[in-house]
Amino acid sequence: MASTLSRPSRVAKLPPRERILDAAEELFQKEGIRQVGVQAIADKAETTKMAIYRHFETKDALVAEWLRIVAADYRAAFDRVETEYPGRPEEQILGLARFIAEGLPTISYRGCPFINSLAELPDRLHPARQVIEEHKADQTRRLIGMCTEAGMPDPGQAAAEITFVLEGVQVSTENGSIDRTGDRLMKIVEGIVDRHRSHVGAPRVAD
Repeated sequence: MASTLSRPSRVAKLPPRERILDAAEELFQKEGIRQVGVQAIADKAETTKMAIYRHFETKDALVAEWLRIVAADYRAAFDRVETEYPGRPEEQILGLARFIAEGLPTISYRGCPFINSLAELPDRLHPARQVIEEHKADQTRRLIGMCTEAGMPDPGQAAAEITFVLEGVQVSTENGSIDRTGDRLMKIVEGIVDRHRSHVGAPRVAD
């Protein structure tokens, strides 16, 4: 649940490390990784560059840690749908799609942090890029597991189709090329699940 405190009041209550991460998140999302310097983060966090380097060896390390936090939110979404729909993998998949759909209003004006970061980090060895690639690989593994549990004959293909849609909808929402992206996303994912399940004669997911 979002805090009702204003940002200055909320941030003032944070420990120094968390205050730095909060400032970095806001600036990286708004202005981009490359455009934001350590001094700007220090000013936003009401601290010093020296203090930042006490907690993070380099700016790259700070970027990587920010993206680990973002990735943890997505892992939590997987954990949540598995808990809410035990033994019901189709509903788990739709729950993940719903999680993305509900976050699209934020994506529309800030963009996906992973997509934005990849565009700024061409070096495959950059620690932040490695965080993203590991996160995406873990998501794919878990999604394939759900498709396998659902008895789909080609879980890898089903997971690929769902991934393409989940990631593509974020780009289309950000550039404003498609309307009602959340509603359309849910219908498309439902269609993918139904089509792949139809090969094994499983009952349709209840609306």
